[in-house]
Amino acid sequence: MSITSSTLTRGAGVAAALSGLIYIVIQFIHPADVVSSLTTQAWVTVHSLSFGMAVLGLVGITGIYLRQVRQSGLPGLIGYAMFGLFFVLQSAFVFAEAFIAPLVVADAPRFAEDFVGLFGRNPAMTDLGPLAALPLVGSVLYIVGALVFGVGIIRARILSRGAGILLIIAAAVTPVAGALLPHTLERMAAIPMGLALIWLGFSLWSDRRTAALSMSGERGSRLDRTPAV
Repeated sequence: MSITSSTLTRGAGVAAALSGLIYIVIQFIHPADVVSSLTTQAWVTVHSLSFGMAVLGLVGITGIYLRQVRQSGLPGLIGYAMFGLFFVLQSAFVFAEAFIAPLVVADAPRFAEDFVGLFGRNPAMTDLGPLAALPLVGSVLYIVGALVFGVGIIRARILSRGAGILLIIAAAVTPVAGALLPHTLERMAAIPMGLALIWLGFSLWSDRRTAALSMSGERGSRLDRTPAV
């Protein structure tokens, strides 16, 4: 199989859709952010999936941005940079949750619980230093990045505008859910974001597939018109 820009773009669409699907699934199987969870297989499995979701999400939105880089303008660039940085930050954090926190829990259980509970709004009992700023930084990158990226998608008019609108709604719902709901229910605010990523991934995949089929048809048509010698 030859590697073309169309193939890579469709691959990015698949990555975005898989990222969204994993993002939805892990909300229903995520263990509690407590010390007793850190040494379980479920903890490692869920956070390994979360790491894969973050990597796939970064690949996916990169393909989405490159498909509409000129048409999305400055909002597209700003949104991609912020949303992409969120996925980078998330991949580093969940990697530490999956493979580092379980190693230190025996010697420093309080630190381990405070660390994994950062995004669970659990008050830290130990000094986490700059790590304490992660929830705020991550929230800003996630919410503002997705909002502006969605605006860029709508402005570009290449991929599904409905998916862009859903991305904006998903980002806007997040702080509302965080303010009104307990953390266990707040997780459900990830569902519309996951659906938006799935929709965008499918839109990107189908867009490039249609373009590839069109180009193939045009080449065939030109060959058909070539006079016989």
